[in-house]
Amino acid sequence: MERYHHSKDQLLGITRAVSSLCDEIKSTPGIGEAPTGHWKHACEEIREQITAELIRVAVIGPIKSGKSTFVNALFRGDYLRRGAGVVTSIVTRIRRGAALKATLFFKPWERINRDIEDAMVLFPDAAWRAADGPLDIRNDKDRSDLTRAMGALSEDLLITQDSRNMNSVIISAYLDGYDRVREIVSEDPVVREYAGDDFEAHQAYVGDDSLAVYLSDIELTIDAGDMDETIEIADCQGSDSPNPLHLAMIQDYLRMTHLIVYVISSRTGLRQADIKFLSTIKRMGILGNTLFLVNVDFGEHGTMDDLVRVTRKIREDVALLRPDPEVYILSSLFNLFRSDASSLTEKDRLRLAQWQAGTDMTAFSDAETGRFESDIQHKLTEERYALLLNNHLERLGVQAAGMAHWARVSRDIFGKDAREVAGIVREIGEYQKKILRMKSTIRSTLDGAVNKLKQTLKRDVDRFFDKHDGILGEALRFLKSYHPVYGEWEHHLKTAGFSSAMYLVFQDVKRNLDGFMAESVNPEIIRFIGEEEGRIRDHFSAIAGSYDAMVGDALVEYNQVMEGLGLSPLGKGPEPIALPETAAIIRSAGLKVPPAVASMQYSAGIRGEAVMRLGVYRVIRFFRQLFRKAPDSGTGEALQALKGGVLRLKRETEQSIAFNFKDYRENIKFQYLLSLADAVADAFYDALMERFDAHVSDLAGIATHIDAQTADTADIQKTLARIESACGRILEDIARLRTEISTAAEPAVDVTAVSAETRGKSS
Repeated sequence: MERYHHSKDQLLGITRAVSSLCDEIKSTPGIGEAPTGHWKHACEEIREQITAELIRVAVIGPIKSGKSTFVNALFRGDYLRRGAGVVTSIVTRIRRGAALKATLFFKPWERINRDIEDAMVLFPDAAWRAADGPLDIRNDKDRSDLTRAMGALSEDLLITQDSRNMNSVIISAYLDGYDRVREIVSEDPVVREYAGDDFEAHQAYVGDDSLAVYLSDIELTIDAGDMDETIEIADCQGSDSPNPLHLAMIQDYLRMTHLIVYVISSRTGLRQADIKFLSTIKRMGILGNTLFLVNVDFGEHGTMDDLVRVTRKIREDVALLRPDPEVYILSSLFNLFRSDASSLTEKDRLRLAQWQAGTDMTAFSDAETGRFESDIQHKLTEERYALLLNNHLERLGVQAAGMAHWARVSRDIFGKDAREVAGIVREIGEYQKKILRMKSTIRSTLDGAVNKLKQTLKRDVDRFFDKHDGILGEALRFLKSYHPVYGEWEHHLKTAGFSSAMYLVFQDVKRNLDGFMAESVNPEIIRFIGEEEGRIRDHFSAIAGSYDAMVGDALVEYNQVMEGLGLSPLGKGPEPIALPETAAIIRSAGLKVPPAVASMQYSAGIRGEAVMRLGVYRVIRFFRQLFRKAPDSGTGEALQALKGGVLRLKRETEQSIAFNFKDYRENIKFQYLLSLADAVADAFYDALMERFDAHVSDLAGIATHIDAQTADTADIQKTLARIESACGRILEDIARLRTEISTAAEPAVDVTAVSAETRGKSS
């Protein structure tokens, strides 16, 4: 980490040095107009990109595996509430900052009301709400109707598959928390901060489901720990949450991450839910970026041999999905207690003392902690930033070389008389016109290449989302394959009635379909988007050589012109074009991938559709009349009606999915991938033009100053010589730092920090 900070500080220092030279040139009288705007702009962009670059690390794993404890240990204190509820659909993002602060982002009323309406789709009581118009939880009557409707639900409707019905949980949470947040929530998203002594107040929102449900995001800055400010740690929802929407939200964050830490409890080992979730990550194509952390509970293992046995089994299970996994075995709670011992309760102090007395297990945890910290710092800094910093250095090199060339040429010109200079300016002016024509040619040919790429992207997207052979077809086939075991619903028909049974069927359909979308469809979408991003990047990498050659030929010709005029040519030619990272382009262009959870918002299209208007309730009315005439007829007719209602439900759901996917497909196509192609093309063009702008300067301003004889030529030449010398030193610093970064990026010889004997036990 220290080596990375040193390299980063040096790079920022070089950027400041180039920027300061620009200011000196601009403030020196008699020199004329220099292209300081180009150089200064490049320095500002580089500085912003260095400070804005964010490395995201996702901490994931099942509920109660110790994710929050692990993150707390990283930041040396109990900042995250441990054991928060499973309903919270929030990824808590944490960074090191100058002050302790929690920033909470509240949903607007419109989204809250939409959440409730989605949860009320096919609610069994058709008349649960007397009012007309859209639901609004702020209305006393609507809250009263919701409360009454929820109170009327039977146990069968509140409990599904041995757990609470997620829709009833969401509605109840909104109702329970309303009075405490109604003064905070607004028509627009609201941001509220809890800083300093008020920091802990945010934990009430995270740990209480009835408050957490009102949040869309939460971000913490912590003024402790060793993490760099550019590293974001995300404490994610439990991967075994019963709500598939939570899994989709985790997937949205994982798509942006550079590294994943998967936490496994040594108490439970790798369970079926873990295998399922890791398989999902593998389908997303990001399992290779995952480190596995076995969180040890010292109280569960009587001996070191028992811990080794458990961890060996975990390693073997993980290896089935990820060959040669990077597994670390440590106690997050032990690390947390020891880092903040002064604030422990008496009970926890006794636990810490007991653990410290068991030297074998704690020594092993310490060694593994050291190994993990060493490895993760290497991955997050040296490996990650080697490419980023080198790209910035190459760009700074272009600016410094261009500035040095301008200083040399200006010195040459100030040694000539006004008539000679006028002839030089005319010659350079003619060449600059040629450069402008070349720029126009490059732009038009680049636009043609981008249009061709866009056609390919459009075909890829349409084929991927095809309703027959694409991902939409898979979702529709899954829906069609859903066949409820109607015999299991007879009990509900007898005890709760037709509409309640229909509600349960819809909840079952939605739960299964949402699960399929989260576990199978969304990972494929995320993998596909990643592949298309790669296609865009590869396309420009493939054509970069020809454009590089075009720029190189133009600069060679420029050198010939300069030498013919008796002026200093350019020095060493520029390095091949290095495009900014795709992530940097996406950030600067303000692009966002449509969230994976959007693919699961199909239920909104079912509200008020034929399944409710003409299907279910028309059948209900008919059978109510039939039952009154023949009360002893049993449930046979009702079961037939249920089958008919399910067919209508599946048709309505199919139409809603198709409509939702069409909208989702077009958003991915036009709002993201095609816009990304344009953004990369613009970045590529800007990188090309920067080479011309940095080297090929307008010398007319110098000629004007020479003709007017407004300053002493000898003094100006001394100033220019000093600027050229400073540029030479900057170029030397750039070359030296590039070598240091390349050396630092090489894998360390030994980063294990674990003795051979101990490693032998853990393997």
